[in-house]
Amino acid sequence: MSKTPYYAPHGGHPAQTELLTDRAMFTEAYAVIPKGVMRDIVTSYLPFWDKTRLWVLARPLSGFAETFSQYIVEVGPGGGGNHPEQDPQAEAVLFVVEGQLSLTLAGTEHNLTPGGYAFIPPASDWTVRNSSDTNARFHWIRKRYQAVEGIAYPGAFVTNEQQLTPVAMPDTEGRWATTRFVDPTDMSHDMHVNIVTFLPGGVIPFAETHVMEHGLYVLEGKAVYRLNQDWVEVEAGDFMWLRAFCPQACYAGGPDKFRYLLYKDVNRHMNLTLGTPR
Repeated sequence: MSKTPYYAPHGGHPAQTELLTDRAMFTEAYAVIPKGVMRDIVTSYLPFWDKTRLWVLARPLSGFAETFSQYIVEVGPGGGGNHPEQDPQAEAVLFVVEGQLSLTLAGTEHNLTPGGYAFIPPASDWTVRNSSDTNARFHWIRKRYQAVEGIAYPGAFVTNEQQLTPVAMPDTEGRWATTRFVDPTDMSHDMHVNIVTFLPGGVIPFAETHVMEHGLYVLEGKAVYRLNQDWVEVEAGDFMWLRAFCPQACYAGGPDKFRYLLYKDVNRHMNLTLGTPR
């Protein structure tokens, strides 16, 4: 099995002697789900999956995520899903953080190891199976695809982030970079799931305030993250949800790289009816 730098939860349960105090926060503008709360008691299960459990990090909910859901899925040896998705309009990104996963997509089998990334368009024929002797853990990000007349659905693809070169933000000397899996100008895609990397001392030097909703899962390292009016310490294994227009910034204090898996909705008109996804 490939060595992985990414953090993945393993569950378990705290002892009765541990303190209750944690960093979990849920506000109107953002939420922080720290790694310490991802225990056995909060896992969920899905139909047509065997030897599998998951932590639900985000789901469409009034006052919470509007455009996406995100799971961390743990598949035991021999487990998997033969009919993983029941919504024919759902697109997906899978990102493996631990172990090995066999993905069969449109009749072709792919072996995903840590860093493995798959984009799955709506109404795709796919299955996943863990044929190894250890648990596999991966992120599953789902969005209801917003079709546009005259634009074809995006195509499926499988890659590994370690095969791609991060693109540095201008005037940062490489301290802030993004690993992009699709062309930002490709209008067939209505969501991006990227990896953002900060070297120690790297910053977002202004309060980003924009229409894109965000889900951020910290893969490596630690930082202080600005969420609305608060500076919050986060580390590998933590998840953050940011509402559209929630001001955000970041300071990566080190000593190692700070990296996170980032979801955002893109490339579509704003719906003019309140309460409907854009």
